[in-house]
Amino acid sequence: MLEFYFSYRGVLKRLRSGALGGEMDRIAKHFFTLGYKPASAKIYLSRIARFSQFAATRCGPMPIPQDVIDSYLCTFTTDTPRIGAVSALGHARRLAPERFIGSVPSVEDDPDAPLLASFSDYLSRVRGLEPKTREGVLLGGRRFLDWLRHHHPDQELQALTAEHVFAAVEHRLSLSATSATRTAATSHIRTFLRFLYWAGHNDQDLARVVPGTPHWRLAHLPPRLAWDDVRRAIDAVGATTPVDIRDRAVLLLLATTGIRNGELRTIRLQDIDWRTGEVFVRRTKGKRDRVAPLLEETGAALADYILRARPKVDSPYLFLSFTPPVGPFRCASPVSRIVRKRLRHGGVELGRVAGAHLLRHSLATQLVRQRTPINEVADLLGHRSINTTALYVKVAVSQLAEVALPFPGGVA
Repeated sequence: MLEFYFSYRGVLKRLRSGALGGEMDRIAKHFFTLGYKPASAKIYLSRIARFSQFAATRCGPMPIPQDVIDSYLCTFTTDTPRIGAVSALGHARRLAPERFIGSVPSVEDDPDAPLLASFSDYLSRVRGLEPKTREGVLLGGRRFLDWLRHHHPDQELQALTAEHVFAAVEHRLSLSATSATRTAATSHIRTFLRFLYWAGHNDQDLARVVPGTPHWRLAHLPPRLAWDDVRRAIDAVGATTPVDIRDRAVLLLLATTGIRNGELRTIRLQDIDWRTGEVFVRRTKGKRDRVAPLLEETGAALADYILRARPKVDSPYLFLSFTPPVGPFRCASPVSRIVRKRLRHGGVELGRVAGAHLLRHSLATQLVRQRTPINEVADLLGHRSINTTALYVKVAVSQLAEVALPFPGGVA
């Protein structure tokens, strides 16, 4: 596989020598499969080959220990080449783990690691929380332990009291700026304390003493765009490059179905029913599958993307990144960047909140203004409770005016 990137025999011989020489063809195939540009793949392969030569002089054919890697990285006097070497070695370690001796992390580095690992297992097995939700709750538990270690370094969990809990909650609330973050902070502490009681780390159910924080869900209007702005941004996307074709399909799917960022990233090719004009949305926020209607314009944009622009890689997912490694979007940021970029290109002024959810809010608002029954809006958005959808009724000012009672005594 190295011959795809290099042609000189001397270069090929050098690449296939050293401590990782036997793995270089497999590593080269890895870059080719993931869609790396030849220039980028050659840079990575050259960096790995230089380390391979260095490691061969230190440990020969034996597995490479961590101190050899550290010694090699110390040879760089500036940050840029060192960062590049770390990135290249990351690929080598993932593809050929048997050629490296993994460093065993010391428990002393993080004394709370075993407890937090048990807490994570509790959140997954007992509470059934999704990975993204677990991250936030785990962070809340770690912050509680950090506060306890800092203010009461010798305090045992078994001896925790209500006074400790009150002080920790007061500290977290002092760092929270909004009612939503205050509610989340107390909820995470409450969940962590329930775990301590459940796992036998404390004999008291201290979660009961965590005070509730006032949070009015319907106190604010949802961020939204005028539908003309959404339409203008979609129309401004060209159809000349594969990226343009993909981004237009992304915007149309978000704007016409109201699916969430995470739901869009998990859509597979087999989830589109072209005959019935529907898209199957898996594992939504409410842990339920649902079906969203696929409008003709959106279906045409998706078909154009699949036939003309989608990278030719073996992936079941619908939307793929064009930046190597080519594959599905692994997090929410790329989709949000696409939305922000295309909205700005369409001349839309954006506020603090500008991502896939902004299009979801805009669609729901438009449907309510068109007098779509609220239960149908809730079904489209995948809301379990119609009270969640009621937030959008607040923006239908003209409709609210029709049901408002006249002012007592007439107009002043």
